Amino acid sequence: MSTSPTQYIAAVGKRKTAIARVKLFQNGTGACTVNGLKIKDYFFGMLTENALAPLRITDQLKIYDIEAITKGGGKNAQSDAIRHGISRALLLINPELRATLKPAGFLRRDARIKERKKPGLKRARKAPQFSKR
Repeated sequence: MSTSPTQYIAAVGKRKTAIARVKLFQNGTGACTVNGLKIKDYFFGMLTENALAPLRITDQLKIYDIEAITKGGGKNAQSDAIRHGISRALLLINPELRATLKPAGFLRRDARIKERKKPGLKRARKAPQFSKR
């Protein structure tokens, strides 16, 4: 599949309340930007490694340029959302990568979100201290 630099494969990744729109540009150099910043400037430490893990385990780190736009959540959830989006985009390019990505858990949408606060409680489940007298 031959593409020009302006063509890309797009996918959406989600985690908690974070949403990442990911674009994979083929014939790239491995450059990655998140919300207009280089990924190393946006994330710190292991979050960069986490976001790029699908490319690392499929040995395609220097093949694609990545542009991601994230909203919501914290940095950790945004990193997981980007990882999810990259994994889904890689599947659109090459469905054979499913055998590598699925056992690693990169294709699963982690749907755990914060539970809502209930009336009469301090938090979702924490009740006020009980006084017998």
